[in-house]
Amino acid sequence: MPPQDSLDYLSKLNGGRIRLSLGPVSRLLDRLNNPQEQYRTVIVGGSNGKGSIAAMISSVLLEGRLRVGLYTSPHLIDIRERIRIDNCMISVEELAGLIEEVRREVKEDITYFEFVTTLAFLHFCRRDVDVAVLEVGMGGRLDATNLAIPEVSVISNISLEHTEYLGGNLEAIAWEKGGIIKAGGICITAAKQKGVLNVLENICGEQRARLYQLGKDMKIREAREGTFSYKGIEKSYGNLACPLPGRHQMENAAVALGAIEILMSKGFDIDAGAVARGLRNVEWEGRLEVLHNSPMLIVDGAHNPAGASVLCRALREDFSYRKLVLLFGVLSDKDHKAMLKKLAPLAEWVILTKPKEKRALHPGDILPLARMYSNSVEIIEDSEQALSLAFTLAGEDDLICVTGSLFLVGEIKRLFLP
Repeated sequence: MPPQDSLDYLSKLNGGRIRLSLGPVSRLLDRLNNPQEQYRTVIVGGSNGKGSIAAMISSVLLEGRLRVGLYTSPHLIDIRERIRIDNCMISVEELAGLIEEVRREVKEDITYFEFVTTLAFLHFCRRDVDVAVLEVGMGGRLDATNLAIPEVSVISNISLEHTEYLGGNLEAIAWEKGGIIKAGGICITAAKQKGVLNVLENICGEQRARLYQLGKDMKIREAREGTFSYKGIEKSYGNLACPLPGRHQMENAAVALGAIEILMSKGFDIDAGAVARGLRNVEWEGRLEVLHNSPMLIVDGAHNPAGASVLCRALREDFSYRKLVLLFGVLSDKDHKAMLKKLAPLAEWVILTKPKEKRALHPGDILPLARMYSNSVEIIEDSEQALSLAFTLAGEDDLICVTGSLFLVGEIKRLFLP
């Protein structure tokens, strides 16, 4: 980790605050000579799957012998996870130096996310990346990552989330997230809802941009033993495999390959071998990640109802077990009611805990709802003690699933560090 005084400075920027304006961060980047304009970028937004898609794009580009920056959020254990080049985290020394450099240029109020995004932009510029893959933080239109000018914009999908900031219906959220579509640009999406697609099509019309859709312009066909084929905008690939579990990751892979096709059309030299190797070698922590066997322990960062639905499908289709122990902790601004309604009925035991985050919801507030779906509900606020109980309850053929918040996933993963 970087020196404590640098971490203290970042923590005082208030990581939970959201600003609906790009003015301060835009002026900060101006003072730093707009490093985000010095290399080519891909921006990945949406509600769920954007981190996985960004990791896939990065992995394929890396196999294509390019120097690749990857910016994602949030981190699970170490802030340096957010800023990577060629899949290597920024060094402690580089991060500390950049924090002090950017700090000297801060002339007005700035948020944590804006500051860290600026660090990433500057690091990628200094290290002369060929391309940077940027994961949008929350919305899109007013997200700090949107100050880059992408070769292609990806919108994974749209679901109800952050309604107090993005709007109370899917169309309003789609409009905010569609703000990453640039004039004359290209957008790739897996969104399926008619209203959402209408919004994205309207934005593309106004911006004279092109829209490519999963299921129409990019298609996948699942084969045996976890392999699949891809038929895209111009390219087709067979016998592909992705180590990330869940059928939804095949759909994410198709969206990623659509973005790769656009980059190829813009001069990036990426052959079929790089595509296959990139998908086969992709790594993305905290999403259906197995940390232990007998009993199996998986952690998954599902933090909204759509993510919970995907997790439920994976638990039913992709894992074999006798009984399920659900370890659940969530932030107060998430739709925990809809998430528990989907997840709790699958579990033999439900353990409610509290992530070590200021915005975490107290498990006592969840208890009455959890008891509507399960007769065996326990509250243990400390996540490590909650995990110990889960191991006590689970037999060798059972499965423990930790979910509800990426903050909780990070706490549990930390317990398994060597």
